[in-house]
Amino acid sequence: MDWMLLPLRRYMTFSGRSRRREYWMFALFLLLCMLGLRIIEGLWGIESAGEWAYRNGWEMGVWEKAEGGPLVGFFALGTLLPSLAVSMRRLHDTNRSGWWMLLAFIPIIGTIWLLILMLVHGTHGPNRYGPDPILVGEGPFL
Repeated sequence: MDWMLLPLRRYMTFSGRSRRREYWMFALFLLLCMLGLRIIEGLWGIESAGEWAYRNGWEMGVWEKAEGGPLVGFFALGTLLPSLAVSMRRLHDTNRSGWWMLLAFIPIIGTIWLLILMLVHGTHGPNRYGPDPILVGEGPFL
């Protein structure tokens, strides 16, 4: 659980490096929380933005299929900065600039390439973004 919450404690820290474990445990935390919030919204009868717009006669275009209501939306908004920060630190661990996150805007190939970058090992030893987080004992269980 500590690995999942570590990016929240490092909320606005865009410098330094993050291990794969920190990144992927935070991604799992976000997934589980959003699924739980979606279930709560369903049990409470809170409708998604697309359902609300359809019921009120609005056209939302692409967003009409969007899932999640206000609880999921507020949670996603609240975790946006920690998500960007841990992603940037993860790229720093592979000795790449945070600008590589812009690959996500390339529809299929960019997303796959960014996923691969998040999966690879970080550089061993210090790099231009700081010391190796494994060698300095960074993380809750070391």
